[in-house]
Amino acid sequence: MVNRKELIPESSPQAAYGAHVRRLREARGWNQEDLATRMGYSSQHISAVETGRKPPTLPFSRKADAVFGTAAGDESLEHKWREIRHGSLLEGFPEYVAHEGRAAEIRLYEVGIIPGLLQTPEYAAVLAANAVKRGAITPEQADERVALVADRQAALVRMPLPLVFVVLDESCIRRAIGDAAAMNAQLDRLVEFARQPNTVFQVAPFALGAHRPFDLPITVLTMADRSLMSYAESSHRGHLERESTSVLPMLTAYHQLQAESPSQATSVTMIEQLRKGTP
Repeated sequence: MVNRKELIPESSPQAAYGAHVRRLREARGWNQEDLATRMGYSSQHISAVETGRKPPTLPFSRKADAVFGTAAGDESLEHKWREIRHGSLLEGFPEYVAHEGRAAEIRLYEVGIIPGLLQTPEYAAVLAANAVKRGAITPEQADERVALVADRQAALVRMPLPLVFVVLDESCIRRAIGDAAAMNAQLDRLVEFARQPNTVFQVAPFALGAHRPFDLPITVLTMADRSLMSYAESSHRGHLERESTSVLPMLTAYHQLQAESPSQATSVTMIEQLRKGTP
């Protein structure tokens, strides 16, 4: 008889993940070989994940969700994987990222910094390094944040391509992050983003004044089934809103912001002038 290792879910997030996999498996009356066959992994791999000896991966989590039928809801293994991977992030943000990677349309407005979907690795690294200096996160968590930027951007390179609408407050392009070379590379990245066939890019100038409908960053997602959700952050957590009665006014306000902001061509010209150091 194979020895059954007792799990202590409270010992670490990875142990809690493994215990959850075991609980889902045993609830269906499967042994580790049964689950391994269904998932296309070895039984040794299943055992290592369940006992916390091997960290779970995103492909493993998605395959397990497909086998267990837990792709949505509190039992989702992908959601639990993101909690492990992005433990240093604001509460609620990993859940948002999972939806972002599946959205058909993404509309975002940002203030102060370039949003993650448009950041260069160097820009992201400077932000993470400064968070380490402030004692807000560890160096390991800083590496995770930079990796997440790359993961989010890679998730958008899929077919069909999602439509991505971006409006940046002028403060985003005028606030220097890193040295001149890093900032110039970031501005070049914005121009490159604007040239993509599935993007619309605008800069909301300071002169917009009271016509600006948002004081804080906001994101509105349109999913493949045309359902809507919005995401916004406070200083303590992120909040994902799915009720259409709350999201629709935000979508309307976003359209108003786009109408009040300069065109993409004018916005790109503004960035190119800033890149060259001209007024």
